[in-house]
Amino acid sequence: MKTKDEFVDASTIAHPIECEAPNDQRTKETLLSNVKYLITGIVFGIVFVKAEIISWYRIQEMFRLHSFYMYGVIGTAVIVGMISVWMIKRTGIKTMQGEKVVFHEKQFHWGNVIGGTIFGLGWAITGACPGPLFAQIGSGFLVVIITLLSAVAGTWVYGLLQKHLPH
Repeated sequence: MKTKDEFVDASTIAHPIECEAPNDQRTKETLLSNVKYLITGIVFGIVFVKAEIISWYRIQEMFRLHSFYMYGVIGTAVIVGMISVWMIKRTGIKTMQGEKVVFHEKQFHWGNVIGGTIFGLGWAITGACPGPLFAQIGSGFLVVIITLLSAVAGTWVYGLLQKHLPH
């Protein structure tokens, strides 16, 4: 596996073959500059709690098709994301470090369908996806630590089996 310093040409952005989601950021961030991500995460967690989207009951309502609430939240997020990407592409908005935002073409892979299905089943069974996990733990639902450890273990197993899975 190539390291970050082994780019093919410093004037263009090249990525290791293993990387399907390249990070084109060239400016290295300091530990102090990462505080903004911590603050954003805390605010995001508070919003998740107040909006009840970390609620196991809300998630179960969604998967049992008993309520539109979570579909509305997810649909709104998709629309906001689409508008944001359109605005970035249209206006050329740059990152906080002044770098151009690069969007890479994605190819269809059946592995995404299989992985998405496994992810959805886990989400339906546990009532948690990676975003709300930390908000649930922070809200005192300590049993969710088992879900977090399971997610980490699943990621580790994927890393072991990655070469043998469809991509």
